[in-house]
Amino acid sequence: MSAKGVVERERTGVPDPYGDRALLTSAMAEGYDAVPGQELSRLRSYLEAVVAARPAPVHTAVAFNAAYFGYDLGGDGYGGSPLCLDNFPVITFGERAPVLPVGAMVCVATGSDPLYAEIVYREGAHPEVSALGDVPAWVSGAPAGAEGPGRPGEDASPRRRELLVPDLHAFGPALSLSPAQLHRFRTRGRWINEDGHVVVDVCYPSSEAARRDDLTAYADHLLTTAREQLLSPFVPVSLAALVGGTHDDDLRAGLLGLLDTVRGVLNSGAMLRTWGHYAMTRTCLADCWRDTGPLGGDDLRSLVAAVEHAATPVRRRHGLVAPSTVYTAVGPRLRGFPGAGERLREVGYAAAVCRANVALTDVIQGDSDKGLFENGSRITLDDAFEGGGVWRSHYPGDEEAPGDPLAPAGLGWNSALPAPPEPDPEPVDLPLADDAALGTGNLMRSDALEIVWRAPLRLAQLIDGWFPLHPFVAEELRRSHGAHPTLRLELDHAGQRLDEKEAAQEVAAELGDNTGRLMGILWPGDFFPGLMLEVRQLRGDAVIRLSTTRLKERVQAGDRETGHCYDPRVLTREDVPGSSRHGDSAIGLGPRQLVMRTVRRCGLLTLDGHALMDRSVLPSVVYGRPPARSQAAALDAAVAELLAERLLEPALGSRDAWGQPHFPPRDGQRTIPLIGYRPARPRVIRPWDGGEPGGEGSRSAQFVAGHLRRLRPGCSPSDVQRAAFRQHCRRLGKADGWELPYGYTFVTEHTRGG
Repeated sequence: MSAKGVVERERTGVPDPYGDRALLTSAMAEGYDAVPGQELSRLRSYLEAVVAARPAPVHTAVAFNAAYFGYDLGGDGYGGSPLCLDNFPVITFGERAPVLPVGAMVCVATGSDPLYAEIVYREGAHPEVSALGDVPAWVSGAPAGAEGPGRPGEDASPRRRELLVPDLHAFGPALSLSPAQLHRFRTRGRWINEDGHVVVDVCYPSSEAARRDDLTAYADHLLTTAREQLLSPFVPVSLAALVGGTHDDDLRAGLLGLLDTVRGVLNSGAMLRTWGHYAMTRTCLADCWRDTGPLGGDDLRSLVAAVEHAATPVRRRHGLVAPSTVYTAVGPRLRGFPGAGERLREVGYAAAVCRANVALTDVIQGDSDKGLFENGSRITLDDAFEGGGVWRSHYPGDEEAPGDPLAPAGLGWNSALPAPPEPDPEPVDLPLADDAALGTGNLMRSDALEIVWRAPLRLAQLIDGWFPLHPFVAEELRRSHGAHPTLRLELDHAGQRLDEKEAAQEVAAELGDNTGRLMGILWPGDFFPGLMLEVRQLRGDAVIRLSTTRLKERVQAGDRETGHCYDPRVLTREDVPGSSRHGDSAIGLGPRQLVMRTVRRCGLLTLDGHALMDRSVLPSVVYGRPPARSQAAALDAAVAELLAERLLEPALGSRDAWGQPHFPPRDGQRTIPLIGYRPARPRVIRPWDGGEPGGEGSRSAQFVAGHLRRLRPGCSPSDVQRAAFRQHCRRLGKADGWELPYGYTFVTEHTRGG
């Protein structure tokens, strides 16, 4: 850090990622709800300063980068961080590229000087979206690889054209090109386009991967492509130190917990406003509304009015008016305003798009009834990704059932599909969750020797004795063994002895086009929903090897105690009362079991497996109708018992104008009571004086992981700290140890009072 940056940091009091106290702590690796308020306050202070300093809206992944890799607020950005630039993936304008989520640090290929950048914004760039923002209906909400109306495409590795907005100045002045150089690159349009953006054809490994949410996709990127960068001992505090090991399951759970913490901090900041995962300062938004220039308040009002009246027909004296639907993409539509071109250069485009979406959101929340306006039009968000956000205008709007107008519904794409059959009446028995990202597998390795992937065991698979195959394996087996081969399945349950019939089985395979499953599996008796399985297949072999992984120590999750790795989200949803390998039914359950089953099945599911539910709707969800007075009283008594025994915990959320609950509670909304299921037994941290936790005068001991700290200019670390850092590197798997980077010292791990 520069001397100016040190002085500025001390003057403002904003915490430093490389300061004496690390910004990221072990508690943050367990998720937002597990973090003490003081630690949250320090992180919030820093992230609010980051959002205020950066010219683009700050995505949750970018905010994580700032705290984890050490973004300097004195003007150097990541330039003072000891990141290895040679490890950044290289992307080339107009060509195919791997998945590059927001937050990825990249090198943009050029003919001369490399462009080091951080991807700060990303959207779909479908070629059929017009320059004025008109979107064909089928494009709105279409899956990656869709080829036309009702044609989702059959490619196992779908492709989608995407526009990436890189922050070309994220690494400070020393690693940034001059304005003249950037102007030359933009003018040529060979490495970046005229706006300073990169358009690429992204190749997804599977359709499932294309549906993953932003944070899961970024976690996958860090744990694979950017793994060396993630586990570097040069970051302020390494993830391996925060979670206490380098096992893949521990790293993934800790990383998702950190991302959940960062997201919670951004959503709860009083100075900030969010659109999806993007955070902006309220001051910036207010300045935009007061601006009378291009893309200022006047243009935003014009955009809102245009979307509101897009589908409203011209009044005629005679004749009936046919229903009309118009889809408008925000990003291209902004380019039509006079003088907007310069404002949409580089990261200014991301800022303009997010501000426009916030403006539309505010008008819909303030001037409509769940999206229904006085002129008869209904305005809803239909696609949050394509073209910066596609908004649907429909007239007459009162013919459609109201819903959350800000939840992307994909009605454009769905209107191009064959009409589904009429749904059956909703049963009292709660169905299994069908979240797109719940229980999906992760490809660990695919090379010339073998294919390795990991996936959790699902309840339906346990009941019916089957397991899905990765598309790469299914494709290879179908090519070499036909559509219905018999395969050998070898099971290895770490630390457990299996029966011979379970350890080696002959199973049937059903192989479709790029899909497949193993049938007739005899699962061992202690296998359960959510158990993580690592699956291997040697190329050309008809043997599938499936194994579990042991935890360092046994854990209690709900009613289940296990010593093996598991997916907490699947365990919460599917390992509920009334569910076992013999079936899934709520018949015969008592009030306590019904409450636990309902909260876990229907509550808002967090990344670490917590479930939160609006307490007021519990009785009607349990019984599928308003219950009798005696039934409601029994449920209330059961909830009180579970709260007293700390099997459930109380929380506060909020309800918006359309009746939708939110957590954490949002500003300006009515607070509502929630009940939450916490799957893991909480750890009791002993106070210094040995008294009871929370007792008067007691202080909780907090573990502080070893971390780097920036030194003042002219200072140098001691030999003791150099040796301590080499030992720290060896514990992280760096056999030879590494030397401290210039300008840093090492703070050894220790405990301190709260």
